[in-house]
Amino acid sequence: MDVLDSRRLTGPGLLLDGPGAVLDLRLGGRDPDRAIAAWKSAASRLLRDVGWADERLFTRRFPDGVSLALTAPVDGLYAATELNELAWEAAAANLGEGPTPDFAAAASSLRGAIAKESNPALVALRDAARARGLIFLRGEEQVSVGSGKGVQVWPEASLPDAAEVDWSGVHDVPIALVTGSNGKTTVVRLLAAMVRAAGRVPGFTSTDGVMVGTVAIEEGDFSGPSGARMALRRPEVEIAVLETARGGLLRRGLSVEHANVAVVTNVAEDHLGEFGIESLAELADTKLLVAKALGDRGTLVLNADDPMLVERSPAIKATITWFSLDPASPLIAAHTQGGGSAVIDERGQIVLIRGRQREVLASLGEVPITFRGTAQHNVANALAAVGAGAALGLDPAFMAAALRKFGHDPADNSGRATLMDVGGIHILLDYAHNAHGMSALVGLARKLPATRRLVMVGQAGDRSDGAIRELARAVWSLRPDHVVVKDMDEFLRGRAVGEVPALIAGELSRQGLADEAITRVGPDIDGVRKSLEWAQPGDLLVLAVHQDRKVVLELLNDLSAKNWRAGEALD
Repeated sequence: MDVLDSRRLTGPGLLLDGPGAVLDLRLGGRDPDRAIAAWKSAASRLLRDVGWADERLFTRRFPDGVSLALTAPVDGLYAATELNELAWEAAAANLGEGPTPDFAAAASSLRGAIAKESNPALVALRDAARARGLIFLRGEEQVSVGSGKGVQVWPEASLPDAAEVDWSGVHDVPIALVTGSNGKTTVVRLLAAMVRAAGRVPGFTSTDGVMVGTVAIEEGDFSGPSGARMALRRPEVEIAVLETARGGLLRRGLSVEHANVAVVTNVAEDHLGEFGIESLAELADTKLLVAKALGDRGTLVLNADDPMLVERSPAIKATITWFSLDPASPLIAAHTQGGGSAVIDERGQIVLIRGRQREVLASLGEVPITFRGTAQHNVANALAAVGAGAALGLDPAFMAAALRKFGHDPADNSGRATLMDVGGIHILLDYAHNAHGMSALVGLARKLPATRRLVMVGQAGDRSDGAIRELARAVWSLRPDHVVVKDMDEFLRGRAVGEVPALIAGELSRQGLADEAITRVGPDIDGVRKSLEWAQPGDLLVLAVHQDRKVVLELLNDLSAKNWRAGEALD
């Protein structure tokens, strides 16, 4: 039996509706019933011994494993994690693995840890914020209540008495959460552009960083709770749009306890096997955690073309706005006839439907990111953004203006379906990181003129062999003339160097691509240089860039500035 992970939960998640601790366990063929019973016995005893008898225990099974979770006070999460680990140590001993711990000594040590971590002022502030329906955030050695223009922030080491806070000035700004397997960053960026078009200041987070208005506050992957806290603590922010990635949801839970709007773009097979999520159905449940933040008063924007989301929609308490590429969808028809809202692509137009009211926002020919409707994945992303914008109360005229403008400048959606002409070559840059995303990119590439086609592809090591091979098959569906396979050494995640590229190259060979048409390289920039060296005027390079986008764009812009032509030396 192996402990896969042990961590604090700071917000609602799959197992808990609030703070606590969770331990993921690989059973190695052991009886899960016996393991759970032994852990419950030990955890209950320790909880009683430390004075936490009212805390609750939860479990979730997955193939050959189980997640063991317990609720805990918000000012005792490190101690709770230690308690959970001790409980499992005792349970393992009960099952014949390892010595039995000294419960008396363990309880004494835990009581000391709890006392050291205890922070009554923190708890009082949290309770006061909750009583007023306000966001409460803790992290980066700071505590805050409210959000955006209504936020107040203090160092955790010097918190005020909750009774002395001037609560009249504390309030929340509207918050939208965006999750899904693909399209999150594009939806976030487009929705933020709609907010700006409406004359409001957005604070938004993504895998690229944290932005306030048009200013980058931080760069990097901030699609989890830390990015949310950073955006929500900025007093300039009037509307927050937060990319909410699967990893953050499973690692820490929801970054906020309540939001006004949430979007789930789609559910596609990706990252299976992490945190005990082994199936597409479990991944769908993970994405739909954002609905917990909405209660029955918020709006959930869902993809009506995704069977997993449709199947789970009856259990949603929030109001649903559907979006669909199929204007004849029976689901859309029934929903809108009943007074519901939807956004559809109808004969090349983006149409917002609210009950019996229909409003055309733009034709796809006017929306740059859709490539006149040929980039179907970005049509869907645009529909999702409109659904979220409408739920936030944005005027359709402002949303339409943003749709027509967003994407004219490549920087608007950098690295996502970015089409460039460099030296007589067409270059399509994207972040495609799974088979679904690559298939969408290939669908667009098929419709672009090309003498020959090259694809650059890579994958992190935390995907299954099957998922990696499926990605390779998605690449092959374009029937490329050449494929550059990169080795993402910074994302090996348990794999040997070269193992993932070998799987991709092997599958491409099995599908029929000649060995001499496959080039193996190191990082993104090496792959891009190899691709440019291969290219001739009129060729199309489809480049999945994951790590070095800024460096890649600098190279391409520099080549353009030098009037470089395909076939010439790069240096």
